[in-house]
Amino acid sequence: MGGRHAHPSRGAAGTTPLPVLAAVAGLLSLVAMAMVWLWPDHTDATAGGSATRQVTGVVQTMARQACPEGGGAAGEPTDRQQRTCGSAGVRLRTGAGEGDTITVALPSGTGAPTVSIGDEVALEYSPDNPTGSQYAIVDHVRGTELWVLLTAFILAVVAFGRWRGVSALLGLAFTFAVILGFVIPAILDGKPPLAVAVVGCAAIVLVVLYLTHGIGQTTTVAVAGTVVSLLVTGLLSWTAVEAMKLSGAADDSSFALGQLHGVDLRGLLLAGILIGSLGVLDDVTVTQAATVQELAEANPDYGAGRLYRAALRVGRAHIASVINTIVLAYAGASLPLLVLVVALDDPIGQVLSDQLVATELVRSVAGTIGLISAVPITTAAAAFLAHRRAGKAARVAVPA
Repeated sequence: MGGRHAHPSRGAAGTTPLPVLAAVAGLLSLVAMAMVWLWPDHTDATAGGSATRQVTGVVQTMARQACPEGGGAAGEPTDRQQRTCGSAGVRLRTGAGEGDTITVALPSGTGAPTVSIGDEVALEYSPDNPTGSQYAIVDHVRGTELWVLLTAFILAVVAFGRWRGVSALLGLAFTFAVILGFVIPAILDGKPPLAVAVVGCAAIVLVVLYLTHGIGQTTTVAVAGTVVSLLVTGLLSWTAVEAMKLSGAADDSSFALGQLHGVDLRGLLLAGILIGSLGVLDDVTVTQAATVQELAEANPDYGAGRLYRAALRVGRAHIASVINTIVLAYAGASLPLLVLVVALDDPIGQVLSDQLVATELVRSVAGTIGLISAVPITTAAAAFLAHRRAGKAARVAVPA
């Protein structure tokens, strides 16, 4: 989720009106019923997969040798600098042959892992391979390093954010639980990916925002603004995907999902756009709702119109920087594709109409427009409610 939130003031969260509590309970009930309706009927995510399994082992010995001239097997590079020839003795740590030492070819080719004695490696085990070795080194095992990095991340968040940092970590854990426990299994089970993504994102928004910022009118406005903006993003993305006739099969992973599990690839593309937009959307909506609240408390005489215009100026400045963040994030994730496009030196019209490039453009443009829509929607709702609350407080303060 987003990282630069402005937090609701203590005064706003001091007493929570009953209508707000009722709205929160109603939203939670609605999302819970939708999750029950879309919950996967079974959790067998590996149905239709191949017999290939992954095991781990430790490199015990290595025997390098000079590579022969020319290319080897089909698809193997012919440049001797990109090839590694020889074998390694690997002691298996998992799998049916645990404890055995096997001999495997050294990984070769562009991007192949470079291994040394003592390295813990991941091996692909193909018991039905009739032509060669049943084992092949495919990657390094990085469990220890990842745990060290995760521990450093948790310590940094808690040390700086204290109890708010703890609540942010709990929210992050809930986000992963929803994605891994509901969204992905439901998509694999054949449920509509777009509907699953909307419900999953709504559950994340409700729990994470209230957990992080407390139950109050300001947070409720931010939740409502985020959900409405997500719907706008989803509608715009669906329209763009249909108009451009994008299939959603943009890479090898998409093809595999479509062939092995029958996943709706267009819906999967739309689901990815929504989930990718959510982290920035909540940043903007919380900031706008909190800005209106602070302006209303600092200027009690401001009407809804003045609150809206003042907070909108803050929103424009925020959006200007966030848009650049979104574009850079998509560019970074698609950097290999961009480099390949430049290297091919095709006409710009042909490049932009290519499905891979068009898919990334839809992701960035739809997410950005949805983000822009979040500012006026959230600001208008927050200004209206803040003005009504100020009017009620003024009437109560006037003696009868």
